Amino acid sequence: MKIPILILIATVCLGGCKPKDEEMDILIKNGMVYDGLNKDPQLVSIAIKEDTIAYIGNQDEVKFSAKTIIDATGLIVAPGFIDPHTHADRDLKNSKESHNKPFLYQGITTVVVGNDGSSPYPISKYANLYREHGIGTNVVFLVGQGTIREQVIGKVDRQPNHDELERMKALLQQEMQSGAFGMSTGLFYAPGSYATTEEIIELGKVVATFHGIYDTHLRDEGTYSIGLATSVKEAIEIGKESGMSVHISHIKCLGKKVWKQSDSIIQIIDNAIKSGLEVTASQYPYLASATGLQAAVVPRWAESGGKDSLFIRYEDANQRSWILDETQQNIELRGGPEKLLIVNAGQKDFVGKTIKELSESMGLPPNETVFEVLKKGYARVASFSMDPYDVENFMKQEWVVTASDGNTGHPRKYGTFPRKYKYYVKGGAIKLADFINRSSSKTAQIFRIKKRGSLVLGNYADIIIFDPETFGDKADYEDAFQLSEGLKFSIINGKMTIDNGTFTENLNGRILKKNDYENKSQF
Repeated sequence: MKIPILILIATVCLGGCKPKDEEMDILIKNGMVYDGLNKDPQLVSIAIKEDTIAYIGNQDEVKFSAKTIIDATGLIVAPGFIDPHTHADRDLKNSKESHNKPFLYQGITTVVVGNDGSSPYPISKYANLYREHGIGTNVVFLVGQGTIREQVIGKVDRQPNHDELERMKALLQQEMQSGAFGMSTGLFYAPGSYATTEEIIELGKVVATFHGIYDTHLRDEGTYSIGLATSVKEAIEIGKESGMSVHISHIKCLGKKVWKQSDSIIQIIDNAIKSGLEVTASQYPYLASATGLQAAVVPRWAESGGKDSLFIRYEDANQRSWILDETQQNIELRGGPEKLLIVNAGQKDFVGKTIKELSESMGLPPNETVFEVLKKGYARVASFSMDPYDVENFMKQEWVVTASDGNTGHPRKYGTFPRKYKYYVKGGAIKLADFINRSSSKTAQIFRIKKRGSLVLGNYADIIIFDPETFGDKADYEDAFQLSEGLKFSIINGKMTIDNGTFTENLNGRILKKNDYENKSQF
């Protein structure tokens, strides 16, 4: 990739330059610096003192020494990426996996957890756990509406009474006071799918008092229930009536019946923005989505009460045919059994096979095969049901940021950000600065994460340095567990996490707490 001509920009030391004889901890020089805010790179040096960016400017203008000097000649210097939708909490709670390397090697320095309506509960417990054993990246918590609902009324398909709704509000307030940045919903999944729009609005009013965000997995990303466009309108209505800003997670057109509808979805969101609402979205650069097999194809009404209740209904002759009919319809909506690839399962010989292949080997129709697989335990499936037109169309919108939805078995957990650079920046679909800005500062702005996401004097020093020629993903559907390549350095909170491509074993991440931002912004 050809590098644009750089303009040397003299930088004024806002707030006063550091004394000439002061020693810095890290000095980065000779790199192409994208600050996360502007379109053009600058040829400037960056100095770090403790956890903060202490100097940005011409290296020759201030004669200070540094304990560590990084010569970034030929490399790109950028703010650490912020991943707004992950399931990294499943690794972070394990001291052996809390390094978060699948995300680190993508250039991610902060992950958001608690998405899709499911969050660690209570947040205070997990914050203490992460702090005790250390974490490799910074962490932002969301509180899951489904988690709160389950705490009060379980997984049943019914509406809360007045007292139950008040209890849900109280638990939500508790979690927001514990530092959550907002509320997530998984309205496609049980038990979130059992909630009405009005229930979400009432809960959202609590979140709005904390200036928290509404992060939603839409009720329908295709034609499963109310439809994609109606689901987007529902999210906008929730934001408008509750007072929350709206963030649509992993926006997509899922299934052939909604392919090429991205134009109309973009128009709906643009109109909402023009009306004064804050509406944004995130996206991963893959044509296949991934979720639990049960969530993907089993009808929601049959799940009420949990998996045990599902199989009681399945064994009931009066309900079995209905369940199988709707399961088959959902299989077809995802492109057919040949498009559903098992990427993770308790029974390992299922992994790497499609539902069609398992159907043939079991001698059963695809819908019955699903339940035979589920009897063996949990299974995740990738469904190849998106169109390249919609992926690129959403990607080009200024209100769409990068997110991995990183979870075990899909290559997006290991490759999202480098893949977007490798195929869509180098391929010419989007510009390098837009990729960086909408992987860092824009995400920080959306989630109201202060002093991160941009290379600005006084901000926390979350900085990455990558090779523009080699930065890219390696994970694929045959081997989804390959670390990305091309990241040379990752500095988190002023400390070296990846040094010349090698993980230092230092766990430099912090737990970010929204309601502490007026003070120190983490605990």
